[in-house]
Amino acid sequence: MRHIAIIGSGPAGYYTAEAAQKAFGDDVRVDIFDLLPVPYGLIRTGVAPDHQSIKGVSRRYEKTALTDNVRFVGNVAVGRDVEVAEIQSLYDAVVLATGAPSDRELGLPGAELSNVFGSAAFVGWYNGHPQFAQLNPDLSGTTAVVIGMGNVALDVARILAKTPEELAGSDIVAHAYQALEASRIERVIILGRRGPHQIMMTPKELGELAHLERAAPHVDARDLPDAGEDAMLEPGLRKSVTLIREFAATPEHIRAEKRVAIEFAFFAQPVALLGDGKVEAIEVERTVLERGRAVGTGEVERLRADMVVSCIGYRTHPIPGVPFDEREGRFANDAGRILPGLYCVGWARRGPSGTIGTNKPDGFAVVDAIAEDVAAGRLGNGGKQGRAGFDALAAERGLDVVTFKDWKRIEEAEERAAREGSPREKFVDIEAMIRALT
Repeated sequence: MRHIAIIGSGPAGYYTAEAAQKAFGDDVRVDIFDLLPVPYGLIRTGVAPDHQSIKGVSRRYEKTALTDNVRFVGNVAVGRDVEVAEIQSLYDAVVLATGAPSDRELGLPGAELSNVFGSAAFVGWYNGHPQFAQLNPDLSGTTAVVIGMGNVALDVARILAKTPEELAGSDIVAHAYQALEASRIERVIILGRRGPHQIMMTPKELGELAHLERAAPHVDARDLPDAGEDAMLEPGLRKSVTLIREFAATPEHIRAEKRVAIEFAFFAQPVALLGDGKVEAIEVERTVLERGRAVGTGEVERLRADMVVSCIGYRTHPIPGVPFDEREGRFANDAGRILPGLYCVGWARRGPSGTIGTNKPDGFAVVDAIAEDVAAGRLGNGGKQGRAGFDALAAERGLDVVTFKDWKRIEEAEERAAREGSPREKFVDIEAMIRALT
């Protein structure tokens, strides 16, 4: 019998568990650990609350979770409740699937001002992540600046621009729903150092901006490259750029009918945030492209910014004793292998790139590596204690472990508490989740 521990219950973790079942059959036991008492990682706290169809992938993970040889071990913090080395002593293979939950630092003067947030924090706030539930952003100003040209920036801009009615069927948490209902924001500026041909936005998410009730996208046609250059783009990006061109061609009188403007500011590099305690403006430098890189021109302007959300990427949390690549913000690894018996997968392996589905081949690839190491005798001959050993350790330390059966009770309580039209009202602190089990 082989025992595998997976640290992290998001998409990468569950795809890895599924792959382990298929590779080893009944000869494997998989324990999936998570810091929170609830599973699914970014499916729960990262995917936009108005994208319920994407969240539906959790049903696939539940199918894996309900099998006899896979177990959810929630409310256990690796590095606090148990060390990685201890888990390694109990399991034949340990796979780090911790994702990249921290924001890349903005690194600009004024970044410490209040009402300046990273996207992990801001998205976590409206998605009910316990770590960010108390964020309390001030939405009383008129202008929000979103730094970044990827799908996360689109999510943030769209949520800020939507009406309460548009959010009614989402699972946005109550505190965010109420704050956005009272929001006075009427201008959302999406700031990017480069141009339309360098965006990381996918057509589906970009196209949603054209169908908002009270908001319209604005693009300055002068920022568009020659249309003939679009032919050189890969098909997905070409579709996105076509939408950008359609936004630029929208007649002004149609845009004026909408109360909220979502403005794309291309070739604008942020250089400083300004304000007295709280952010009030952002200084940006006009750029030009030289061999695909944004180069400053020295032309600087100041934009109003009552709130700033930085969507410039994420980093994995380092774990003591585990080699870490500081420059890339992920665990140091060779195709998923970190050290003998220690692996990583998903964003913890490759950094924050790809879609949810990208984690499936990633999970299967790391299990292939584990199988190769088993066949080569690099993981010993089995015989480790696995879950029985961990259960003894948890009992000794008095850990309050949450099982998948417990999670289903938490989920039922959230569904009962949902406002009309919403699928659930998430608990936003760990103690409330635990109380739901009593």
